[in-house]
Parts: sequence; structure tokens; C-alpha cells
Amino acid sequence: MSETLPLSALQHYLYCPRQCALIHVEKVWMENRFTAEGRIMHRRADSGKKGRRDGVPVDRAVPLRSDSLGLYGIADVVEIRRNVEGARVPYPVEYKRGSPKIADWDRAQLCAQAICLEEMLGVDIPDGAIFYGKPRRREQVIFSEELRHVVEEACLSMHSMIAEARTPPPEPGQQCRGCSLRDCCMPKNSQKSVGIYLLKGLES
Repeated sequence: MSETLPLSALQHYLYCPRQCALIHVEKVWMENRFTAEGRIMHRRADSGKKGRRDGVPVDRAVPLRSDSLGLYGIADVVEIRRNVEGARVPYPVEYKRGSPKIADWDRAQLCAQAICLEEMLGVDIPDGAIFYGKPRRREQVIFSEELRHVVEEACLSMHSMIAEARTPPPEPGQQCRGCSLRDCCMPKNSQKSVGIYLLKGLES
């Protein structure tokens, strides 16, 4: 396994392995409107201030770590709820600027946070939630065995890719439209310039 990686790397990997490699292997980063809005949205959660929500104790900016997944990071919010037996159970809540996704990128990132908390606290965490800024509502996430398996397999693949310093080739898709690294991942003039170079070589 490679070095311990930030939790955000897992979301990057599930969104696009090439994006993950550009950020965590090649150390490339560019901001766009979406990343800026997400950063602004996290300011309150990142404050670290404790509070209460509908009578439920709330911790913000909670440090996380999992040796089994090789991840570390910060949970935006962890609510401390009572289960049916009356025991206090952490309930992680992640904040996202956009809208709910069909794919499991965000759910897997939240599940990884829960696995970190389980290792750190020795408790079982069955579910959590993602607050999406666009509809301004929460989506409950059940940490099923299937979702946990997705997290574990993705972490193994991601660590292998980064340990090998391997950047996958670009695979254009719908997710490219909102990616802040689009221009450096697939420069608009790259294909044109390569074609001109090859033509010049044939003419010489």
C-alpha cells in the first residue's frame, strides 16, 4: 500500500482515476466555480465548533484515520445519536455543493469516513447522510456490505496506482464537463498540435 492518502483522493478516484492521478501523483490542481463554491460551503463545517441540531450533539471538523484503508481526513460533521438500545452512535454528515449523484462517488467517501470512525472508536456505524446544497436536503446513506466492498476495492486500486506513479490515459465522458482539471487533462489544441508535428515529420 502507498502512503496514507486523504479521504478526498477516494472520491477523486471513483469520479475519475485519471483525475486522482493528476492530483495525487502529478500534483496538478486547478480551481473552477464548482470547487470554489464547495470550499465556501464547507466553511461552517470546517470551523471545528461544537453545537446541537434538533437537540442532537454535533461535532465539526472531526479528524479521521483508517490504517486498513490507508486514509486520513476530516469529517465535516459528526452527530452523536442514540440507537434503539440507547447507545450513543456517531452519524457522519458530508456537505456537497451540488445535487445527489446516481453513481456512488459521494456515498463511498462517506462510507470511508464511517469505517475510519469505526476503527477509531470501536463501534458499528450503520448509516450517515450527505447534505446537498442544490436541493438543500439530506440524502441518507446506508453503509451496506456492498458499499463497504466498493470502498475497500477502490482503496486497493487507488493505492496501487499511486505507488506505481501511474497516470491512466484520458477517457472523455460526461463527468469531464464539471472537472476543474479538464484543460490540463485534455488540452484543446493537443490533438491538433500532434497532427501538425506528424505532418511536418512526413514532409521533411
